Amino acid sequence: MIDKNYIIGVDGGNSKTDYFLFDIQGNFVDHIHTGTCSHEQFPDAYLSSFRIMNENIQHLLTRNQLTMDHIAAGAFGLAGADIPSQKENLCHVIEHIGFTHYAIDNDSFLGVKAGSEKGFGICSINGSGSSTGGISPSGKRLQVGGVGSELSGDEAGGFFLARKVLRAVYDFFYRMGPETGMTEPVMKLLQIPSKELFIEYTLNGIQKRTSPTTKLVQILFSAADNGDSVALNILDNTAKQLAYSTVGCMHNLDFEHEVDIILAGSVWVKAESPLLLQNFKNHIANLTNHSCNYILLQVPPATGAVLWALELAYGHPVNLDTRLKVIEAVEQHGSL
Repeated sequence: MIDKNYIIGVDGGNSKTDYFLFDIQGNFVDHIHTGTCSHEQFPDAYLSSFRIMNENIQHLLTRNQLTMDHIAAGAFGLAGADIPSQKENLCHVIEHIGFTHYAIDNDSFLGVKAGSEKGFGICSINGSGSSTGGISPSGKRLQVGGVGSELSGDEAGGFFLARKVLRAVYDFFYRMGPETGMTEPVMKLLQIPSKELFIEYTLNGIQKRTSPTTKLVQILFSAADNGDSVALNILDNTAKQLAYSTVGCMHNLDFEHEVDIILAGSVWVKAESPLLLQNFKNHIANLTNHSCNYILLQVPPATGAVLWALELAYGHPVNLDTRLKVIEAVEQHGSL
């Protein structure tokens, strides 16, 4: 009988995927960094997800003289694993690859495993998009939002905030909106010669996906720091929506008094102003009596996939020494 002495952790985003192979002592073996495996990015959806993941996992195994028979567990954090039917289809994909002991969920759950030494908590993702994932002390999981819709409170993330900046300038020009200090920097950034051409230039950028999201969000934070009321209102609304999703997730799971809240994604991690986080904390304090520990995720989310897979292999969370060893290895070989 072949010993199952290895695990695989996969962090599959909308643009890139990291496949990590570790042994069950938490030692790094190999890593592949490549393009997306998300079913949402391909015309044939789950067929492409299977083909791409299977090719990369088989390559990872064969170049290390291993097969799926050597794999004790796998953990997958995948973009597009948002609703039950998607997760069910992705389970079929993973089982077809050959995994029998595995966990699969939205990539927000990787932030919980990567950021909390306890292995449970709430992860608020505020990157290009937004989602919230919670894992309770008993292992129950819940995702709130993450489907790219205001229907589920996804009123955060760089794409959303950039559009709100453009909307604020348009409102000032044409919809009786208040004057805002964001107008001049936006016109200069987008090289728009007059307000009459504003909507043409901005729509063209959005449709061609050339709109400079990061720089627009930087304009927003800068204006808020300077006391611009329009920018402050945008940030406060986003903070409130993120807090509602976080506390809603918390209260629908069986957390006790203390909860780790992990903050992940570029808007959280690279924010150039403290205002969003301050407002987020204030709204959470008004919504719950839980004691919240805020943890800014500074390690690659793929760390969470490796730690989760090891946890599945062990039947319990990894010890601190193994955790630190995994974090160091993934930081060395992976990407944020």
